[in-house]
Amino acid sequence: MKKKTKITKTLALALTLGLLCSGLAGCGQAQSVETVSEDLAAESVQPTETVESTETVAEGTEATAENAETADGTLVRVASLKGPTSLGLLFLMNKADKGETANTYEFQMATGADEILPLMVKGDLDIALVPANVASVLYHKTQGGVEVIDINTLGVLYMVSGEDGLTNFTDLKGKTIYLTGKGTTPDYVLQYLLTANGMSADDVILEYKSEATEVASVLAEDPTAIGLLPQPFVTAACMQNDALKVIFDLNEEWNKVQGEDGSSMVTGVTVVRKEFLEENEEAVKSFMEDHKASAEDINADPATGAALAVEAQIVAKEPIAQKAIPNCNITYIDKAEMKQALSGYLDVLFHQDSLSIGGGLPESDFYYDAE
Repeated sequence: MKKKTKITKTLALALTLGLLCSGLAGCGQAQSVETVSEDLAAESVQPTETVESTETVAEGTEATAENAETADGTLVRVASLKGPTSLGLLFLMNKADKGETANTYEFQMATGADEILPLMVKGDLDIALVPANVASVLYHKTQGGVEVIDINTLGVLYMVSGEDGLTNFTDLKGKTIYLTGKGTTPDYVLQYLLTANGMSADDVILEYKSEATEVASVLAEDPTAIGLLPQPFVTAACMQNDALKVIFDLNEEWNKVQGEDGSSMVTGVTVVRKEFLEENEEAVKSFMEDHKASAEDINADPATGAALAVEAQIVAKEPIAQKAIPNCNITYIDKAEMKQALSGYLDVLFHQDSLSIGGGLPESDFYYDAE
């Protein structure tokens, strides 16, 4: 029997990367570009404000009011952000449409974590793919009511410029760096890496922009500028201007300073409501298997993944999606490896700004260890 899949598309196609690319096409001329919003890097949503807004829940969601058993198996309501986290679900969505999954899935896609969190708090969602720091905030706000079951996306931040001679992170000393969101994860990560390399924010000039599109526009006007961008903005910018290139992969820079046994830079994680987990553990384990397979499939077959991304209106054009997918660090990490990678990452953010993760580090029950 065919499984039911619902995808709530909260952005029109005009807000996808096709517009971003047209906005970048004119070098030397800044153009107005609409926001392509997932706030990929930490998603520049301020989590402490976001979760406080949970009393005002958006109406009209397609989520059902209660968990249900259907003729096709357990109904699992899943929400993700419109970007790399949803890319990792595309093959699963496709299989669910074909009736090839044990669970019955109901998918929603949102443009920001502030759309998802109220629904998780109310119990109108069962599983959500959200920024790593927001998962920690949600854990605190629900008094431990969620558990993280996997890491779905590693770091998607890259430093882009056309300037030559920037080979070591210390070469940034004295430079101006354009980035989004003062007091958001990209800012915290950059400042952590500066400190780890013997510098501080005083050794560079940080120019904050409200959106990644604004940083991209600066690079379009002046390729010698240095911008900190998330994927898939990086791919779009470089495809539109061959003078631009990636000078630093912040994943690699993070791993250099953390060492072999350290944490990873984590962008997205998957959380489940604890109540749903306790009542439907087998369905959650089945989702985890499906999610792992879907992430592996898109990394192995980015061409098909690109077609699915266009169909889902995540990306407007297949060539951009196909080139960006391998650099989006879509992954699936669970159990002990997940805990090591994520706990260390949250610890770094905690020491940068404790409120960025909800005021404190989560307890051990935050990390689900399926047997």
